[in-house]
Amino acid sequence: METIRRFFIPPKGSFFLFGPRGTGKSTLVKGHFKEALYVDLLEPETFRVFSANPERLRERMLASPDKTIVVIDEIQKAPQLLSFIHSLIEEKHGWQFVLTGSSSRKLKRAGVDLLAGRALLCSLHTFMAAELKGHFSLDSALQMGLLPIVLDSADPDQVLQTYAALYLREEVQMEGLVRNIGNFSRFLEAMSFSHASLLNISNVARECEVERKLVEGYVSILEDLLLGYRLQVFTKRAKRALVAHPKFYLFDVGVYRSLRPKGPLDKPAEIDGHALEGLVGQHLRAWITYSKNDSSLHFWRTRSGSEVDFIIYGSEGLFAIEVKNAARIHPQDLRSLKAFKQDYPLSRLYLLYRGKDRLLKGDILCLPCSEFLQQLKPGPWFDT
Repeated sequence: METIRRFFIPPKGSFFLFGPRGTGKSTLVKGHFKEALYVDLLEPETFRVFSANPERLRERMLASPDKTIVVIDEIQKAPQLLSFIHSLIEEKHGWQFVLTGSSSRKLKRAGVDLLAGRALLCSLHTFMAAELKGHFSLDSALQMGLLPIVLDSADPDQVLQTYAALYLREEVQMEGLVRNIGNFSRFLEAMSFSHASLLNISNVARECEVERKLVEGYVSILEDLLLGYRLQVFTKRAKRALVAHPKFYLFDVGVYRSLRPKGPLDKPAEIDGHALEGLVGQHLRAWITYSKNDSSLHFWRTRSGSEVDFIIYGSEGLFAIEVKNAARIHPQDLRSLKAFKQDYPLSRLYLLYRGKDRLLKGDILCLPCSEFLQQLKPGPWFDT
């Protein structure tokens, strides 16, 4: 695949760039900072040198006085470097540090302060449809996801099959995050059933046959490894009784499909519906991150069962988005959005579906899902 220009714009000062493995962090920083001093901690020899002797970084920098930008790839491999980098920034020599990472867990466990605000925290997501432009296919995205490492592969299926195993081996097992890798493997499979659904820790624990507290820790590991995220219910000025459990999503629909078991008892329509909802969710998260606004992403569900898949709330506005994996819109598909509108009259309502036509049904703008995703770009909301 040709080089795709990403929407992420690097800050001018020092910054962390976090994102799951395979999202293109290294490719992006190498493209933006071609003349930088580059330190790749995934290289075993480099890792050994800098882990044992962080001061070597200063020696490398002083030996290349023309290089004022330092890129350190996979900084979580050697968190002890951060204290040293902090002191270098305090010396105010004008150095810019670009620190990429696929996990924040080891940094947290080491008690480091992420440079005490001296570096911005940034995120890189999977591709957005608008980044891919003519290369984007909704059907393909729903099967393979939008991880750059997958789309750039000659054998996407094989990459997806080994992706979870790569994390299990390198990030979980080698870092000693869990004691029983077998339990964690079963947990990953069980969590695939929670994708785009309410997260019930007790149910997952029963499915995995492990303690509830252990599952809570496993979910936190998934979040710290950037493999999944929880979506909280929208409760601001709530007028109805709402559910308490959050929803859970794996970060990429292709990874979800690779983990989700498929058999005679698994309904393809259910899997496809959750895949579509997850694809929309990963786009909305990317839009919020790259737009650098104060919006937050939620869902809305009453105890009586009315549910809206996504709620965006912030200075941009209040948007309610329902996702339907169907080519036709039925009256019952609009009920939850109408209920939300009753409680929040200022909200703007959208229904995304698999049809081809734009439709306006009362206050609800119904859009083909592919059209919506391709129009969603960082900045003002797509139809502002």
